[in-house]
Amino acid sequence: MKKVQEAVRSNTEELVALRRYFHAHPEIGFQEFETSKKIVEYLKGLGLEPQTVTTTGVVALLKGRTDHGPVLLMRADIDALPVEEQTGLPFSSEHKGLMHACGHDAHMAMMLTSAKILVSMKDSFDGTIKFVFQPNEEIAGAQQMIDDGILENPKVDAAMGVHIWTPLPSGTLGVKSGAVTSSMDVFKVTIKGRGGHTGYPESAVDPVVCAAAVVQQVQSIQTRFISPMKPIALMFGRIAGGTKNNIIPDSVELEGTIRYLFATKVGNDDNPTDKFKRMVTDICTSYGCTCEFDFNHENDAVVNDPIMTALAFDVAKELVGEDHVVEHASMACEDFAAFGEHVPAVFTFVGTANEESKSSYPHHNPRFTIDEGTLPIGVEFLVEAALRYFAGKN
Repeated sequence: MKKVQEAVRSNTEELVALRRYFHAHPEIGFQEFETSKKIVEYLKGLGLEPQTVTTTGVVALLKGRTDHGPVLLMRADIDALPVEEQTGLPFSSEHKGLMHACGHDAHMAMMLTSAKILVSMKDSFDGTIKFVFQPNEEIAGAQQMIDDGILENPKVDAAMGVHIWTPLPSGTLGVKSGAVTSSMDVFKVTIKGRGGHTGYPESAVDPVVCAAAVVQQVQSIQTRFISPMKPIALMFGRIAGGTKNNIIPDSVELEGTIRYLFATKVGNDDNPTDKFKRMVTDICTSYGCTCEFDFNHENDAVVNDPIMTALAFDVAKELVGEDHVVEHASMACEDFAAFGEHVPAVFTFVGTANEESKSSYPHHNPRFTIDEGTLPIGVEFLVEAALRYFAGKN
């Protein structure tokens, strides 16, 4: 570990510069053309032969002492968000309305620096590292890379990734076996009644009061119909209906998300979306209304493999001390889940909340930033975890 620490220290200035470059030049999903170009140029400078895949994604192979060993996929996401930055940083976004408000700029910088260090150590392991820079994480780009064959040629045996994380303080690492991010279903419900005059409500079928009942009553799904040991967040983000204060509208639209921190499939007894649909239908019927549904399943839960998690925990406790390794899970979503559905995988959180760095704002906030002092921790973790993985396979 000391050799890795020294290598990280000698590359810290470049690490920070990379993060700031990516932060200043954000691009949204499948439009990361300049980002992809920068990544390709850097990897070529390391002597690798990167290829562009899935429109703007990048993949590069690093063969160790021999390639007669397992293949480890190491992934960083590269897309930004449609957010107008309000940090006031000297390296703020140069692209109006776009911002790296989720830490992907840090992920790219950490992965590129890790690649540089691992290239210098390639004679110390047997096997192959597949560096993957994934586009469009915000809208399930991982699955598209898988569909394009990213897990083949050579066939991947395991995967790892990290996420810089403001819910955890700087100097900590979040490592947990099992589900660590949520599955998410996005919904739109259109409740249909019969419009009328607010002075004669008995002549109408009011979808507004029905919608109010839906919002209130479906909350019992997470307390009465599914075990309280299975976390669920059923949230409404949009309610729309009506044109004037004295008109009962014909319909009301409800939109929101259902997040759940466990793996399930449609039709299972514990699937919250199935229960949501049945309950909403029954409520609408009781109010004399009908309803239409539009569901979109965006992500599955990231479920950490127990053996890969044990490896990550051992590295983490040596790096930051066991007292600074926490079992952490989040109701946020991460499409890294798609990799874990095919190969043993582990996803680790790198804490970066620091009041002095003003890095305690939530992800996707226009004032989001990171404590750059935590970037070396992420690199050291990635490099050491990769080396330990290959050592454990020999």
